Amino acid sequence: MSKLFHKDKPIIGLDISATSIKIMSVDINKWAVKGYGSIEVDPTKMKNSIVDSDGQFLAEQIKDLIQNKIQGTFSSNHVAMSIPTSLTYSRSITVSNNIESSIEDSVKLEASQYIPIPVSQLYIDYEVTSRDEKTTTALMCAVPKKIVDNCIRAAAESGLKVILVEPGMLSVSRLLHYTESGELPTVIVDIGSASTDVAIVDGTLKVTGGLPVGGNTLTRDVSESMNVTVEKARQLKVLSGLSAGPNQRQIVAALEPDLNKIVSEIKKIIRYYNERLANSKAIEQVVIVGGGSNVPGIGDYLTDKLMIASRVASPWQMLNFGRLPKPDRRLAPRYLTVAGVSCVKPKEIWK
Repeated sequence: MSKLFHKDKPIIGLDISATSIKIMSVDINKWAVKGYGSIEVDPTKMKNSIVDSDGQFLAEQIKDLIQNKIQGTFSSNHVAMSIPTSLTYSRSITVSNNIESSIEDSVKLEASQYIPIPVSQLYIDYEVTSRDEKTTTALMCAVPKKIVDNCIRAAAESGLKVILVEPGMLSVSRLLHYTESGELPTVIVDIGSASTDVAIVDGTLKVTGGLPVGGNTLTRDVSESMNVTVEKARQLKVLSGLSAGPNQRQIVAALEPDLNKIVSEIKKIIRYYNERLANSKAIEQVVIVGGGSNVPGIGDYLTDKLMIASRVASPWQMLNFGRLPKPDRRLAPRYLTVAGVSCVKPKEIWK
């Protein structure tokens, strides 16, 4: 593919997650949303399609999204795609400049030692994040080839040409850089439907982690603890959450065991960042995103547990939907990842 031939084409963002597919086109010169859409998918079929089979279910869902679920228009078929961070492997490595082997060789060696998949079955990339007289630090990212190939093939069946694939957390950090004091050393906590991803960003993505606790997990906790239906539990979680109210004590008791698992993962990631990365800085903020972030009081809860100022992101002031209907306020956090990948600039792809 000739990069020069495609570099002036508009770029569409396509977000593949465990429970949904979203698409968005943004004019990054005006931060104007030209089109967007979303479709919910069966998580078991989705995982099987991406990881274990040939991607056919994913292809059918993308086609349904494009044909039936779109607001606005799209003027290109060139796609930057985000995939679940939990399906990728990211790690920062620091090597001495005196070592004769190249940074690329060091990255491959790290991948062979850290990732439980043969290097021959991975797509591996890296970005140098800092360099001084003695050492070079790079962020390595690796993804099983089958996952990437399935996603690209599924998109191609709807006439989409994938020109970039990245972990969802990288997409999130891009948008937050513009909207949430992204220049500060920041922990991003992305609470999705089925899992939570955690990352530290300091200029660039430094380290990632995650755990299989998400918004649906928290809803189930409330449902089982309070003996109410799943729908009633979701209402209690979203409307009351951790804030003061008549049901606060019961809801907090239901949510706390799994929220504490998220807190433990955040602490583990911060500890790794401080101990393993050269020139690490004090974390100044925690920014909470994702569909599972719509729990009233969750910012105060994490602030109390981590002793770091924590808040739910509100990036929508940057995006102008014009005459398009905006996503429902309660659903808006779900679009943050696709907004981030749709805001990728051509120079990030064609360097």
